[in-house]
Amino acid sequence: YSGWLRAGEPIDESETLAKSSSGSRLPSLRVLPCLIPPSMAASSETKGEGTLRKAFGGVLGFFILLLIGALAFSIRLFSVIKYESVIHEFDPYFNYRVTQFLTKNGIYDFWNWFDDRTWYPLGRVIGGTVYPGLTLTAGSIWWLLNNLNIPLSVETVCVFTAPIFSANASWATYLLTKEVKGTGAGLTAAALLAMVPSYISRSVAGSYDNEAVAIFALIFTFYLYTKTLNTGSLFYATLNALSYFYMVCSWGGYTFIINLIPMHVLLCIVTGRYSPRLYIAYAPLVVLGTLLASLVPVVGFNAVMTSEHFASFLVFIILHVVALVYYIKGILSPKMFKVAMTLVVTVGIAVCCAVLAILIALVASSPTKGWSGRSLSLLDPTYASKYIPIIASVSEHQPPTWPSYFMDINVLAFLVPAGIVACFLPVSDASLFMVLYITTSVYFSGVMVRLMLVLAPAACIMSGIALSEAFDVFTRSIKLQLPKLFESPGVSALNAFCSDMNFKSGDIDSTQDEVVKVDNKAATDKSETAPKERPSKKNRKKEKEIVETTIKKPLKTKRLLVLPLEASAVAILLLIILGAFYVVHCVWAAAEAYSAPSIVLTSHSHDGLHVFDDFREAYAWLRHNTDVDDKVASWWDYGYQTTAMANRTVIVDNNTWNNTHIATVGTAMSSPEKPAWEIFNSLDVKYVLVVFGGLVGYPSDDINKFLWMVRIGGGVFPHIREPDYLRDGQYRIDAQATPTMLNCLMYKLSYYRFVETDGKGFDRVRRTEIGKKHFKLTHFEEVFTTHHWMVRIYKLKPPKNRIRGKLKKSKTNSKTNPSNSKRHSNLRKNPWQ
Repeated sequence: YSGWLRAGEPIDESETLAKSSSGSRLPSLRVLPCLIPPSMAASSETKGEGTLRKAFGGVLGFFILLLIGALAFSIRLFSVIKYESVIHEFDPYFNYRVTQFLTKNGIYDFWNWFDDRTWYPLGRVIGGTVYPGLTLTAGSIWWLLNNLNIPLSVETVCVFTAPIFSANASWATYLLTKEVKGTGAGLTAAALLAMVPSYISRSVAGSYDNEAVAIFALIFTFYLYTKTLNTGSLFYATLNALSYFYMVCSWGGYTFIINLIPMHVLLCIVTGRYSPRLYIAYAPLVVLGTLLASLVPVVGFNAVMTSEHFASFLVFIILHVVALVYYIKGILSPKMFKVAMTLVVTVGIAVCCAVLAILIALVASSPTKGWSGRSLSLLDPTYASKYIPIIASVSEHQPPTWPSYFMDINVLAFLVPAGIVACFLPVSDASLFMVLYITTSVYFSGVMVRLMLVLAPAACIMSGIALSEAFDVFTRSIKLQLPKLFESPGVSALNAFCSDMNFKSGDIDSTQDEVVKVDNKAATDKSETAPKERPSKKNRKKEKEIVETTIKKPLKTKRLLVLPLEASAVAILLLIILGAFYVVHCVWAAAEAYSAPSIVLTSHSHDGLHVFDDFREAYAWLRHNTDVDDKVASWWDYGYQTTAMANRTVIVDNNTWNNTHIATVGTAMSSPEKPAWEIFNSLDVKYVLVVFGGLVGYPSDDINKFLWMVRIGGGVFPHIREPDYLRDGQYRIDAQATPTMLNCLMYKLSYYRFVETDGKGFDRVRRTEIGKKHFKLTHFEEVFTTHHWMVRIYKLKPPKNRIRGKLKKSKTNSKTNPSNSKRHSNLRKNPWQ
């Protein structure tokens, strides 16, 4: 050991240096004749330099983490810089409206809020049907800032909540990766997550959705779980249950956690990696986490009654059976252990069968066997398209395309396999968990494009591990070979000999756990020349235990991988170029692809930039030109925005909890004008809102979504059939379209007066002329169309007063036939006769 030597002094070949931890002499060991550098030999200097290096590295790592947090926050501000501070998309407007209500009325009124402006005439209990984590988080930030005399509006806090928590997610990624592979890999993974486009798409400034805080909660829960695995601390296990509770409050994707962790526990048990630390990491999570999850109103008893949670309970029972087996094994003799093992296994199988029978009985009455529609669509990708078209109609529930992987995670897709290999060198409980995480997230992201968001942290962690290991190998190769350029030939030959004998300066550790290489031949010779003494039985037993302990202890000395100097330099240069390419792509994605709000659209053409603000124009018209109690019908995509921005009652919205109600609206849009008027009139609708992009080329309009209206409506009302709207299996709006398509309400409300725009009625989205150009509306009248024709609002005409018409006709006839005057008076008394 270098600590036992004077600086620069060569080691005697015959000197034995190895001692056991208890201080007793081991069999003779001989050290190879290599010169130990003075910097490694002086223990006091090495210890001082190591402490200084560690302190400097800690401070440097802290500042790097601060810069990573600043990067994660600032790269998501392009939407505010290029446009304005505005809420994006559809769901965030509902969250913003709920947060406004919370800050204005308080938490008690929030839990008991019945919203009568949505799902008319049913309404919605907001406190019991919403995940409150995002709302409570933003409301707490607003309350704290206002108490510190920082008067920010609720909208401003909502806009910047996602960028703030993206920085928190980056720091949580650092902590998680550090538990798996060390500080270097943690810093690399945190920097990758701060910029990954998949996460930016749901966390830009203004994207006030549940995922804004849920991804942080997901990563932090996994960090606390791995921390408990590595330490066995009950304190971290309790924090893990609390973090899981926050995840349950924030997003319905918490079921991913409560299924992934049991899978990891079961994998550890099967592979023989059970330990008390595993028990401490899992048992409190199931017990305390389930109790806390049931406190969330939207979850409630679903935490113990639905099939998504049953895996955790089953693994919980298996874990206790395994723990009991290990406990019995430690206190019984081998013979008694076999008997007890038979009893425990028998009882355990009986208990598991009883639990399975109870679970099967609980879910047998459900047509979906206790699974939610979204969970079934993940397990069976074809399920939603067959049975639940309303889930399949959402664009973010569609499977992703291969280019979307390159768009959302870029070069990380090529680094993930290398990170998986690095996790097995060596394998640990934490690295095994990360391999399981990346495997399951890859599958789920392939089923649903929305779950690319779950893949992003795993891909960043694996890529961070791969890059860190690669830089470690390349930089070490350069470090070990650079001194050769400045050494004398004799010293170079000696170092080359030491390198061939697998004894490098990097292999010498100052800790006393290191064991040097053994020369068996020298040890045998010395034992033969020494006087033979027969040790006592007690001493022989003690010496045998010491030798076995030393042999079983893993050797830290290993042959380091050293690559050629030129290859290492080129590889580092290529990795830097790869990182630069990733940074450029992420900045472009943040600035151009994911920062444009859906409420304000822009386009570039030869005559400059065009801004389409038709949505806010339409909602402002509704807010200022209609009565407060008027009801507005539209497809469910625009329900949240209509309620939040126009402050008008809607029939359906983005919550999509009532399939029959949505099918009623879809049937009305798919029906001819008169039946559609009757449906809307029965729902007390006064205005109908339609989104149309045929004039400006906006593809996400209602005509492109129309077939989903037909499918959803036909699922409840059989007279609506999809083949009636298709010509030879093709969806057409030109002259070849079917009469059912040309006469439905959606077609008429979209293309009414459209031929007046260019004289031909050319649809720029469908790239064809419309089939029916000149028609009039009988039961609807146009009241407002935005500047670019993107939003059109129609008003239902009042029903004709048939009684008055009969009275007028009767009055005309009464002049010629006075005998009808008595009947006229009876009609005036009872108009419903």
